Amino acid sequence: MRIEVKKIATLTGHSDSIYALDKGIVEHLIFSGSGDKIIAQWNLKTFQDKKFVASYPSVLYSICHIPEKQLLLAGTSDGNVHILDLEKKEEIKILKNHTSQIFSIMYSIETNCIYTAGGDGNFAIFSLETFALIKIEKLCNEKVRDIDFNYKTSEIAVASGDCNIRIFDLKTLLEKKVFVGHRLSSNVVRFSPDGKFLLTGGKDAHLNIWQVGHYDKIKSIPAHDWAIYDIAYSPNSNLFATASRDKTLKIWDSKTFQLLKVINKEKYDGHQFSVNKLIWSTYNNYLISAGDDRAIIIWEINLNKTS
Repeated sequence: MRIEVKKIATLTGHSDSIYALDKGIVEHLIFSGSGDKIIAQWNLKTFQDKKFVASYPSVLYSICHIPEKQLLLAGTSDGNVHILDLEKKEEIKILKNHTSQIFSIMYSIETNCIYTAGGDGNFAIFSLETFALIKIEKLCNEKVRDIDFNYKTSEIAVASGDCNIRIFDLKTLLEKKVFVGHRLSSNVVRFSPDGKFLLTGGKDAHLNIWQVGHYDKIKSIPAHDWAIYDIAYSPNSNLFATASRDKTLKIWDSKTFQLLKVINKEKYDGHQFSVNKLIWSTYNNYLISAGDDRAIIIWEINLNKTS
């Protein structure tokens, strides 16, 4: 396989590091959240300057758009989750159950719940209907960093700073398995779209591949020079990308886990500093990256299969 990478646009306007991205109200829109305490909306068609959405009293570490409910959730450095009604354009609730950064917010229509991961070591679950707290559990004394769902096996994976990956039953919330994911903090968990593999990235710069079920490690790749912060699959699932503090994005074959392309500053005019977040959009198959250089970069990734 041969990968062609083309830088389409750089979106600037945030005045601090960008930690959060999510898909927008329609396919060609995205949201971003930054250390400047602002959520902005961007247009992938026009590459227009940011449209202000909301400002907050604290740094934004995570955002979660729930299109089915027309809600936008924002997780801040003080442990609050702000719930914005996009139709009414007003804040309708603040969840104040964590005491430090909200690193990840996820939701499931299947369970009708919201899930949050906090720097206080807590993993919390809320009702998507009433926003009432269903459960909060102290997983460790380190930060809880990331959450992902596997609907094929009805499981939740949670990554945390104590190096562990925890697997919970999606329906009962009972803990099914705990295993050491990385030598240093486990930062990101991402199930493959077919539900067969769990990909994890750590502070140890390794990309680890686990077989779903027994969660045996089938591959450990020294993928980056510094911590891995995010993993995103392409819409057709053929590829996935990793983002790192080493300022690079890397594109991988999702079948063989082979490295196909390194996207850096030198060759592709990539990020100057840490790359914190990724989205692989269905709109034009754009890969979107954001980082500490306050830039959102839109990439076109084309895959040419060689004979």
